[in-house]
Amino acid sequence: MKLSEELLWRGFHAETSIKDPAELDKRAQKKFYFGADPSADSLTIGNLAALMMCACFVRHGYQPYLLAGGATGQIGDPKDTGERELKPLEEVERNKQAIARQMANIVRSPELVMVDNLDWFREIKYLDFLREIGKAFSMTQLLDRQFVQARIGEGGSGISYAEFSYTLIQGYDFLHLYRTYGIDLQLCGADQYGNCSSGIHLIRRLEGATADAWSTPLVIDPVTGRKFGKSEGNAIWLDAGKTSIFDFYQFWLNQPDEAVEYLLKIYTLLMPEEVEAVMKEQAEHPERRAAQRALARGATEVVHGREKAEAVEALSARLFGGDLAELTADEIGEFAEFLATVPQGTGLMEALVATGLTSSKSEARKLAAAGAISVNGVKVREDLELQQVALLKRGKNKFAVVK
Repeated sequence: MKLSEELLWRGFHAETSIKDPAELDKRAQKKFYFGADPSADSLTIGNLAALMMCACFVRHGYQPYLLAGGATGQIGDPKDTGERELKPLEEVERNKQAIARQMANIVRSPELVMVDNLDWFREIKYLDFLREIGKAFSMTQLLDRQFVQARIGEGGSGISYAEFSYTLIQGYDFLHLYRTYGIDLQLCGADQYGNCSSGIHLIRRLEGATADAWSTPLVIDPVTGRKFGKSEGNAIWLDAGKTSIFDFYQFWLNQPDEAVEYLLKIYTLLMPEEVEAVMKEQAEHPERRAAQRALARGATEVVHGREKAEAVEALSARLFGGDLAELTADEIGEFAEFLATVPQGTGLMEALVATGLTSSKSEARKLAAAGAISVNGVKVREDLELQQVALLKRGKNKFAVVK
């Protein structure tokens, strides 16, 4: 299967400057860059979709240049709804290092080059930037951007000059990488295509050369219509400290039948014949949930590795396939690698909040009174001090460990 064919089959195809996808198969310069801003200390599964597209290019012989935006992260990519809150520079630096590690973990390549736009922006003088880059754009061109119209139109919240200038900064990134490494292709999520086009414009105007952008659609839950990502309040993080490996696995395992084939193509490395076989088994024996299990195993393996994926799959079978009251302390202790934990001596209500099983102590008390909380398989309706190694459970499928 050629790159262009795999991109289309997986659904990694939205707005692009490339007229015929087959051009990607015979492109002379097989390099691309992809960037992410350090707006948090972890990427989400929304970001993961674009990184899976990048990994697809790598499998077909492209060299990846991944950009962690130490400069752009100090401003923040503009939203349609309002101004972003500026983050402290120390936080931006910590976030940058974290997401750089995650990007490299997903887009694996011996030829991978990590770059940081702060490395070149810290050397640029403001007047020089205005003379070279600012003069290359017309205000009409910038005011026509969708996010600008949303912010300055009737009922809009307004926009600062800093955020208004963001697209020039990102456009300069593309120009700099073209001049430095000869990169003439930028990959992105569909919401970033406008910023990519700024780079295309600069390369054409200042270098007299052609560059391209290829975008992938934002992943939308076909059942709920919600976007996968932190801005929607339903974030699934790649960092196991923010979303445990068990919760990550369970998220995919609980996907509805209507969504699972679509997600298999995006979030796993399964090829067409493998997906076809899984979906055939799903149709013949839906009670086995073969597609959901393949999705959960495949997505977890991509982010956390094969060993962790196999271990959490076995853990899931143990938690849902037997009597929790029969688990030993040693067995429960093994779960701690995959579940949120609290130390022994913690009160039950406090533990439920600290592990994310409930959002507050009042919610914890209500759920306990309703019989929705158990400790080692036994329902507990009042607060108590957790002195022993224990498995906490809320409802049918939320767990945590006292260790």
